[in-house]
Amino acid sequence: MPANKKFTAAICTVAFSLCAIQVAGAQEFVKIGVAAPLTGNNAAYGQDVENGVELAVEDANAENISIGGKPTQFSIKAEDDQADPRIGVLVAQRLVDQNVSVVIGHFNSSTILPASKIYSAAGMPMINPAATNAAITQQGSKTIFSIIATDAQNAGNAGKYAVEVTQAKRIAILDDRTAFGQGEADNFAHAVKSANGQIVDRQYTDNKAVDFSAQLTHIKSTKADLLFFGGLNPQAAMIAKRMKQLGLHAQLLGGGGVVEPNFIKLAGNAAEGTMAWEYGHPLTSLPQGKSFEEKYAKKFGIDMLSYAPFAYDATWIAIKAMQAANSTKAIDYLPQLRSGSFDGITGKIEFTDSGALKHPATTLYQVKNGKWVALVTES
Repeated sequence: MPANKKFTAAICTVAFSLCAIQVAGAQEFVKIGVAAPLTGNNAAYGQDVENGVELAVEDANAENISIGGKPTQFSIKAEDDQADPRIGVLVAQRLVDQNVSVVIGHFNSSTILPASKIYSAAGMPMINPAATNAAITQQGSKTIFSIIATDAQNAGNAGKYAVEVTQAKRIAILDDRTAFGQGEADNFAHAVKSANGQIVDRQYTDNKAVDFSAQLTHIKSTKADLLFFGGLNPQAAMIAKRMKQLGLHAQLLGGGGVVEPNFIKLAGNAAEGTMAWEYGHPLTSLPQGKSFEEKYAKKFGIDMLSYAPFAYDATWIAIKAMQAANSTKAIDYLPQLRSGSFDGITGKIEFTDSGALKHPATTLYQVKNGKWVALVTES
């Protein structure tokens, strides 16, 4: 090859290499933080949250989104908070230090409350897909958001329903003393009293207990005709079975976190007739609900729990806000997140000035013939 052609070829090679470097450097990489219990008693719920985010990230990457004129690739940075408030704070700081663009999490109210202070101080947007204590969005933070109804809304509906519809005359309460369970129980009690109902007993356990004989025996002695449990479905299932063994014929009414297939498997025939108020609309009643449920099962080989759709929507509303602001920087897209509107799997998502969900909904379910059946939705 003549010298001048070799020289020309070399220039072209260098130019091509520089162009490739420039194109590669122009791509935007966005880390979506996930904080949830990935080990321990609540691991199934935490994995459900992470799976919802994973599906959203896959769908976003398939759309070849560009933000700020750059092709944008999304990835997940997941941290295990073990449902422990102390570890939750450490996890929050790690995610802030790793400069994620948004955090989806946590699952437990007792964990999210201290962790949210870390995100708020750092100006880090956090979108809550699962925790339901109303205090989460009552801290005056400009970076904390929630896309799920609160305990006050859910348990408030449960208390009113217990008095006015079931017409229970003697109501007992049992909770697991977590921020979630106690919050549900407190709000249920307040609603019962507001509806002029009678609470004849209130008992406590903890979220690791497996024997509820003492509490249920005492409740039986009060001749209660309805028992409200504030806690999650594994314990609710054990309580249902023990109630039957003890001959306690009160109606079992659960708060959010009970309506899961696992409850029916664990409780067996004692599950029949159990009622529970759950957060959100029935998924099958929503336009994209059934297809999301099928996509989840195909991807992960298991049935989803309650929180994957909320985690999916939380991820997408952050991405939509980044697109609207044409920036992945929190300071730029936070105003869009606060004022935006998004039609998600779980319904229309808009936020109040405090960051709470503007149009929350809760649904009453009952076990009929071994399946959870939706009875009524309040919004």
